[in-house]
Amino acid sequence: MTRPGTPGRAALRLLRSTLRLNRPAVLRLLAWSLLSAAPALLAGKALAMAVDHGFLAHQPRTAAAWLALFAAVSAAGAWASRQTYPWLAEVVEPMRDRLLGEVVSGVLHRAVASHGRPDGSAAVAVARLTRQVEAVRDTVAGQLLVVSHFALTALAVVLGSAALAPAAAALIAGPLLLSLAAFAALAPATARRQQEAFAAEEALARTCADTLQSLRDLVACGALDAAEQEIQDTVAANAAAGRALARLAAGRRLIVSLGAHLPLLLVVLAAPALVRHGLTAGAVIGVLAYLTGTLEPALRLLVQGAGASWLRLAVAAERLASAAPPAPRATLAAVPAPVPVLSGGSFELSGVSFAYGANADPVLDGFDLAVPDGEHLAVVGPSGIGKSTLADIVAGVVAPDEGKVLSDAARVLLPQDPYVFTGTVAENLRWLAPDAPDTAVVAAAEAVGALPLLERLGGLAAPLTPAALSLGERQLIALARTHLTDARLVILDEATRHLDAATELRVEHAFRTRPGTLVTITHRPGPAHRADRVLLLDGTEPQLGTHESLLATSPAYRRLTGAPDHHRTEH
Repeated sequence: MTRPGTPGRAALRLLRSTLRLNRPAVLRLLAWSLLSAAPALLAGKALAMAVDHGFLAHQPRTAAAWLALFAAVSAAGAWASRQTYPWLAEVVEPMRDRLLGEVVSGVLHRAVASHGRPDGSAAVAVARLTRQVEAVRDTVAGQLLVVSHFALTALAVVLGSAALAPAAAALIAGPLLLSLAAFAALAPATARRQQEAFAAEEALARTCADTLQSLRDLVACGALDAAEQEIQDTVAANAAAGRALARLAAGRRLIVSLGAHLPLLLVVLAAPALVRHGLTAGAVIGVLAYLTGTLEPALRLLVQGAGASWLRLAVAAERLASAAPPAPRATLAAVPAPVPVLSGGSFELSGVSFAYGANADPVLDGFDLAVPDGEHLAVVGPSGIGKSTLADIVAGVVAPDEGKVLSDAARVLLPQDPYVFTGTVAENLRWLAPDAPDTAVVAAAEAVGALPLLERLGGLAAPLTPAALSLGERQLIALARTHLTDARLVILDEATRHLDAATELRVEHAFRTRPGTLVTITHRPGPAHRADRVLLLDGTEPQLGTHESLLATSPAYRRLTGAPDHHRTEH
């Protein structure tokens, strides 16, 4: 079973680990923050004393003394605020270095573990190393400053108001608590919008990179218009995600009005009654100063600044956690050796769970699957849902955190970006079958439709340079290499993505008529329609069945394949 990530959990884990690993710097940061909040506590009191015992009592020197005291405390608070920044750097910079190390280590780990198969495009890795790591660093720094400042300021306002006018404290605390509750209630919806914005940004980077890499094939196939439309659709989706996120800003403005402006209105309306019960004019002015000069700016900064930055932190931390290397416990040594009880290309997964890193949510959780020898299984689902992770686990290049993988078959995993090296054509094709005769090599190439490519390159003895091949031509070389092996379990992870429909159909037929089991990871409806069974991963309970049965029972599968709604009534 797969589960979507939960924005917020990874951010909380990141904050806890950051505070725990840098405890001395955090304590010094809190000490200076406490000193910097002194002006907030004294503001209303100093103004009240200046009015009551100074101006109204015709004692200008007393008023000036109280105002001077407040000015001196404000200067000391500003100096204390300046001292927070070096200690803030002592907290967040080591965290940034750890994140960069985890992302780089995760990318290299998956590339090595899958024999050169990258985890996503290079554009996504660059986005993580630049925008998302820096976003986490900046937002953690902002969160530590803003949240601590608001907490101390709110406490100072409530205590100061209670000291001046106990009755007015309730008028302030009630709306303030309601505004904070509304802020917390709005956060999940805004988090979803922020997650969609990050996903749209990565999708745009991936689409642009893939289009540039496949430009030669697009020109040859006359598919430039379709590629241009795909990029325009991705740009539009990215813009729509940004607009949806911006619309929620209006709700945050209302929260500020509830927490700061409503108490101001209540105190003004209640002022005559408070004065009749003995409250001084200076105390009323002091309470209003707490609200307008201290609480309102702090609440606005928390809701409009820290609120948005927390959402960016929550989503970015979750995506970086998924890019981290697998946890140390997820090693091949910790997994029992497969028991040779299955024949041919059959395999079984029992209770398999896997997560990319200790702080990431599971990609697979308690997953069970049994595939008999000779079956063609198509695995479909949206991008990032766990299809490639499942392929890695079945192929044995990644060990599950929990559960068993049982298979007695020789396996080949072919990713969408296959490995082609500098050498001869024959050396590339024989890489997994070094003793194969020329006749078998040519037959494998003909079976997958690569024979015209071999003839164009100059035959088996011709030199081959990877940079001279398009992505589709690299896939043909890798497909012919895989077909040449005697592996009874073949896993094609988007391995025909850069081929046209006719060549894809020919490749599929070649592997269907070959002895053994075929697992196809695909985003196209054609292979799913022709497979014996289809496994749908959509972030909820995995669904397994035939193409026809899933059309009849699964709205998610109908949406994914573009099937019309009449399937729901026909069946």
